[in-house]
Amino acid sequence: MAKGGTQTSATKPRESRMSAAVMRGRVRKQLAARAVSQRSFSITPMPPFRLDLTVWALRRRPENAVDRWDGRTYRRVLLIDSQAVEVAVSQSGGSEEPQLEIDLSGPRLTVQQGNTARVLLERMLGVHKDLNPFYGLATSDPRLKPLVDEFRGLKPPQFPTVFEAVANGIACQQLSLLVGILLLSRLAQQIGVMPASAKGAPHAFPSPTNFSEVSEQSLKSLGFSANKSRALLEISSAIRDRCLNPESFAKLDNQGALERLVKLKGVGRWTAEYVLLRGLGRLDIFPGDDVGARNKLAQFLHEKNPLDYDGVRRAVAGWQPYAGFVYFHLLLARIKKAGWLSSHHAQCATGQDFTLASCNTRVEKPLVAGQHSQAS
Repeated sequence: MAKGGTQTSATKPRESRMSAAVMRGRVRKQLAARAVSQRSFSITPMPPFRLDLTVWALRRRPENAVDRWDGRTYRRVLLIDSQAVEVAVSQSGGSEEPQLEIDLSGPRLTVQQGNTARVLLERMLGVHKDLNPFYGLATSDPRLKPLVDEFRGLKPPQFPTVFEAVANGIACQQLSLLVGILLLSRLAQQIGVMPASAKGAPHAFPSPTNFSEVSEQSLKSLGFSANKSRALLEISSAIRDRCLNPESFAKLDNQGALERLVKLKGVGRWTAEYVLLRGLGRLDIFPGDDVGARNKLAQFLHEKNPLDYDGVRRAVAGWQPYAGFVYFHLLLARIKKAGWLSSHHAQCATGQDFTLASCNTRVEKPLVAGQHSQAS
């Protein structure tokens, strides 16, 4: 600096270079944040990982029009910042060196929305779950080991939101899993948000906001009972009014979360445990009131007599804290037995032709009072 505070000729070029570098940095940030119609990124799961097995544990039946699988690519519409974003996930590399390639499509996708999609997919597909302790447990159990070896690479799936887990549980109460899945698919098609970029494309599963203009009668017209319709409307309204935040249940232990859940309209013990497992990722929860799951468990253990709720708890005690992960393995065994793991059974209903009677099925009457659900 020269006398009188004036700049010398030597300092001017240096400051000019610094200003240019700052400007370039700002431009890069602006370009990165600029909304685009497509974004892509990769996720590296903790091995072993198999996308096909994990997606099937998430979707449960081929009639599921929300979580779609064509034998190679998992597709779903996620609601991010009130915008419907189409997601496509495929796997490269084997189960021991897995890599997931993700493509997002939407009218105005920001960097933040891309980051949110990453977080949701990591949650939904359980990609970072360390299951080595479980594999060690299975190795020492001669009954469990063959089942675990057959489906090695499965990760525990979760719904993207606790609200979606609650809605799934309510929909499947006292109905077969098939009917529950059909009701949920139709619900998404009727009131979920559709991507603006694709006419006739599948819809996102509805958020509580999407229920704001929905009436009890409109839900009944989709096949929901009056009680289930009122439960969905009341819970979604409480979330919109910020009287309820189901995501906060993640901070509670199992008992605390269960106590909060059963206070919700239409939520009993079975639905609460279902949400603990599929919405909050509590792998020590095996829903003991799930008729289908406990029947499969009894068959797996070669039990002569049916298991009741307490019998299920005793039977899975030796697998803790992974009883819920065994639940997913038994589900996959049923899916394989049905032949759905093969690619030609991968997808039954599409967003364009889905109806409640798709795949030659129809809504059945609910089970008589006192019977439990079959959502596994």
